[in-house]
Amino acid sequence: MKILFFGPNGSGKGTQGAIVKEKFGIPHIETGVIFRDNISRGTTLGNEAKGYIDRGELVPDSITIPMILDRLKEDDCKNGWLLDGFPRNLTQAQELDKALKQEGIDLDIVIEMVLDRQIAKNRIMGRRLCVNDNNHPNNIYIDAIKPDGDKCRICGGELRTRSDDQDEEAIDKRHAIYYDTETGTMAAVNFFKDLSAKHGGVPKIIDLDGRPGVKEVSTELLSKLGK
Repeated sequence: MKILFFGPNGSGKGTQGAIVKEKFGIPHIETGVIFRDNISRGTTLGNEAKGYIDRGELVPDSITIPMILDRLKEDDCKNGWLLDGFPRNLTQAQELDKALKQEGIDLDIVIEMVLDRQIAKNRIMGRRLCVNDNNHPNNIYIDAIKPDGDKCRICGGELRTRSDDQDEEAIDKRHAIYYDTETGTMAAVNFFKDLSAKHGGVPKIIDLDGRPGVKEVSTELLSKLGK
């Protein structure tokens, strides 16, 4: 199965993507990793992308989409893939759809993690890192993993915050792009929903309620994926 995965920062999309990867044995492909891999290997596209990045500019779609297509053609993608982090806007959605069709690659499923903007922001700002183990989940805004006062709920260790988790301006900027239904990421989601409506439910659209805990969300997701 070939999957596009959408969700705002703070929705737990990365966690759910890892679960899908494990259950179905398909690669979880993130655009940031594709960039770093191409740059480190010194590919033609990677060198072009590096030039833009070094100048502090956005890498154009004319470079990003061919990089993604190259990745989707690798051997580990033969049985499917889950693409995460692209497209981020309506134009990219249109260009990606066009490129996939030109390559004869069918998109099977679009997953949207649905979460209110304020809840997503709270979840980011509420994350607390245990000094003993970063994998001990603590979040002051999520009842199921709320810390024990100012101590880790699992081991009692001290808790700290990541500086970028507390950067409201940066969070708001990312969310402004995601929740934009005119040209942003939500417009991209709606583009694929319109395609599905026009083509008899292809790709299949899965709306996923991002409010419950990780286990509840993954149970719903795997059920809707037929696993």
